[in-house]
Amino acid sequence: MAGHSHWANIAAKKGIADKRRGKLFGKLSRAIIVAARNGGGDPATNLALRYAIEKARKASMPKETIERAIKKGCGELEGEDFIEMVYEGYGPGGVAVLCDVLTENRNRTVSEIRKIFEVHGGRLGSTGCVAWMFERKGLFMVPCKHVEEDKLLEVALEAGADDVRQVGDSFEVTCSPEAFSQVSEALEREKIPTDVSEISRIPSNTVDLDADQGRKALKLLEALEDHDDVQSVTSNFNIPDEVMAELAAEAAD
Repeated sequence: MAGHSHWANIAAKKGIADKRRGKLFGKLSRAIIVAARNGGGDPATNLALRYAIEKARKASMPKETIERAIKKGCGELEGEDFIEMVYEGYGPGGVAVLCDVLTENRNRTVSEIRKIFEVHGGRLGSTGCVAWMFERKGLFMVPCKHVEEDKLLEVALEAGADDVRQVGDSFEVTCSPEAFSQVSEALEREKIPTDVSEISRIPSNTVDLDADQGRKALKLLEALEDHDDVQSVTSNFNIPDEVMAELAAEAAD
């Protein structure tokens, strides 16, 4: 299983997004502001904004908050001037780690991100050191228990998905960023639930970690995800099935 899928599944099952709910709306607002600033306030012609709004709606962000963020991005309301950054580095076992960041203070953020890497046995790298290992893709994780594989294949591929494959107890559906909205709408229309629905960076190769390294890598990703300025984190590791089983048990408690 690819490292990103591991992390996406664990984050969903452990309720990490819910624990971060106080921070989540702030992160989503930043994404909307930057998308509107870069491509205008019309989601019909601005794919990044449409995706950011869909993600905010799925997180139950109030309509007024979404509209206010769009207005800030378009300059109709005063707002912070966020800078888009991508931080790259290495985690335990030499795994590649990529962080998408929106910040109003580049120097503060890079210092804090570097510290998180160091505390968790990794190191921040230079621009371009690992980004070449990842490709931007739409990603959906669908629990196997909720849909037959043939049905999912039919719905996803007809909507423009590139691939559907089973990963553990979930199906992983990938598509181009441009096809993300169509695939998302098709799954919703067919009432096929997803644990993960996002545009992310998918690794082209993976690194196998033992149980100890796997736990350390997961702690690094969770710490990075918890940072206010970090929008998303991905990596390229595989961890042992027994660790996944233990984490699933912990999530169920």
